Amino acid sequence: MADTNRNPDPTADEMDEGIPIMQQLLDNPFLLLFLGIAMPTVLYIVWGVMEIVTIPVAK
Repeated sequence: MADTNRNPDPTADEMDEGIPIMQQLLDNPFLLLFLGIAMPTVLYIVWGVMEIVTIPVAK
């Protein structure tokens, strides 16, 4: 049997209610662009600092 009590035209709040938070985050193209630029930048900076720290001191 079909649910006859459901509203055929749901509001934006009702539609967002069923979408998981992680999917809402990953559906944002600007967030993905930011993460795609920021994460490699941070990782390369950390990697570079680690490389500099491991260079032995000259005598």
